[in-house]
Amino acid sequence: MPYRDLFRLPGVGAQSVSGFLSQLTQQVAPVGMVLVVQDATGSLALAGTCAAAFSVGAGMGRPVQGRLMDRRGPRPVLAATAFLHVVALIALVAAAAAGWPVWTSVVLAWVAGAGLPPISVSMRVEWGRRVSDGARTAVYSLVYLVQELAMLVGPLLFGLVIAVASASLALGAVAVAAGAGTLAFSRALRAGGAASVREGGRVFADRRMPVLLAVVLLLGGTIGALQVGVPALSAARGVPAATGVLVAALSLGGIAGAAGYGARTWASSPAARLVGAAALLGALLAVPLLGRRRA
Repeated sequence: MPYRDLFRLPGVGAQSVSGFLSQLTQQVAPVGMVLVVQDATGSLALAGTCAAAFSVGAGMGRPVQGRLMDRRGPRPVLAATAFLHVVALIALVAAAAAGWPVWTSVVLAWVAGAGLPPISVSMRVEWGRRVSDGARTAVYSLVYLVQELAMLVGPLLFGLVIAVASASLALGAVAVAAGAGTLAFSRALRAGGAASVREGGRVFADRRMPVLLAVVLLLGGTIGALQVGVPALSAARGVPAATGVLVAALSLGGIAGAAGYGARTWASSPAARLVGAAALLGALLAVPLLGRRRA
């Protein structure tokens, strides 16, 4: 299903724009925390702990958010998480500036992560139910494309605000923009039809789910390692300034992949495509290692 046909569906255009704004903090929040906390305390270890707490909070919050969405629908969950996420980020900026005890920054970072609005999940549910099974590849690719665009543009906007103001102001401004985008996305759901609410079942009743979960965990670990490994590689090569370019290249690659993947009709099964894509990713990641050994 071409993307132009997806944008003709009621509400998809508005939800794409607001969903883009909503996800600006996904990449900005951990980076902003590191800059704000390190600037206030001088401790890179504490700053890194806050970023880790944010990720842990996000991981712990997603299952709870999913359960609540099954029971009450996405709109109240989105509104509540938007409030929690924005307030926690602004409170963290205030705590760092006021010199509050260090544990408060860690707790607020965890709360901000736990309150990270489930925008991409809501997009998949809302858009996926409107199309046939054959068109869901394009739908889910568009969801990923919007997310990757936010993760690319967010840090760029963040850097621009830092250039003219400060990291604290930049983090607060992006947080407010993301909160406003989340509320707008929630309201746009009404234009596209009420979200379906289904009774929650046993996720692991299907014996294939643990295998799928293992694949997702390994893939997530790989992506997380790239986010850490890219700056480390740049520093080891003596070109730390290349970090931004390489991180941007990762996002651009994700955008290109999503655009290409969703723009065509696939004859192979989803399982075969997953195995093929995972194998390709593994082969590409092995190239730098081979180059390192030869050097």
